[in-house]
Amino acid sequence: MKYAILAVLFAALPAQALIKTKLVEYKHGDVVLQGYAAWEDGFKDTRPGVLVVHEWWGQGPYARRRAEQLAKLGYTAFALDMYGKGVYAKDHEEAGKLAGAFFGDRKAMRERALAGLEQLKKLPFVDQGKVAAIGYCFGGTTVLELARAGTDLKGVASFHGNLATPTPTTEKPKASILVLHGADDNFVNPGVPAFIEEMRKSGADWSFVQYGGAVHSFTVPEAGTDTSKGMAYNKEADRRSWETMKSFFEEIFSDKPTK
Repeated sequence: MKYAILAVLFAALPAQALIKTKLVEYKHGDVVLQGYAAWEDGFKDTRPGVLVVHEWWGQGPYARRRAEQLAKLGYTAFALDMYGKGVYAKDHEEAGKLAGAFFGDRKAMRERALAGLEQLKKLPFVDQGKVAAIGYCFGGTTVLELARAGTDLKGVASFHGNLATPTPTTEKPKASILVLHGADDNFVNPGVPAFIEEMRKSGADWSFVQYGGAVHSFTVPEAGTDTSKGMAYNKEADRRSWETMKSFFEEIFSDKPTK
C-alpha cells in the first residue's frame, strides 16, 4: 500500500522539461561565428524566440547559462556571437578593444546582431511573429541598437547596458523597450538623461527600471561583490530584473490586445 501511494504521488509531480542545446556555426561576411541554441525538447507547437547578446567578454558560459534559463521558461533561445568563433577576452583590456570596435561602428554592431537574429529564426519551432532580444552590458547596448534600427522584434530588454548612442532614433521603434538599470551604475548614468529624452521624442513604448544600490554588471556573479570597483553582483537586483523581464515577455508575447 505504501509503495502504491508513493507511485501516485510521483505520478502527480510535474515532469522536468528536457532542455536541448547545440553549438551553431554560422558566418557574417567572411567571419566565422559560433552561437549557442537552447530549447525545450518534446513539444510540437511554435514558441517565442529570444536572442541573447553577450557581455563584452564574448560568447561564453554566462550567455549560454541565460539561454538555458530562457529555454526552461518555454522559449527557444539563441546566444549569438559578436566577435568570432573561439574569441573570448582574457582581460578587461582585450574586452574593451573587442567591444570598442562595435561601439565605434554602430552599423557593424547592428549588422552582426542581425546575423545572429537570422540564426534564431531558423531554429526549431520558433514563432516568427514572436521574437525578442535581451542583452547584458555590451549586449544591452546591442539590443537597443536593434530597436533603434527599427528591427521587427516584439521587444528588447537591456540589462545594465550602456544607453548612449551616436545615432539616436527619431522614429518610433517597432520593439517595446525595457531597460533594467543599476541606480549606482556610474558607467551608464551619464547617458541616462539623453536616453530618456530620445525615448520620449521618438514615441517609443519604453520602460526604465532602476535598482537601488546596484552598480554595473549587477546580474553577473563573476563580477564579485565589491561595489567600490564599479562592477559587482547584486543578488536581489539580479532576481528582480529577471522577474521583470519575465512579465515583460508575458505582455509582449500575449495574443490578448492591450487596453
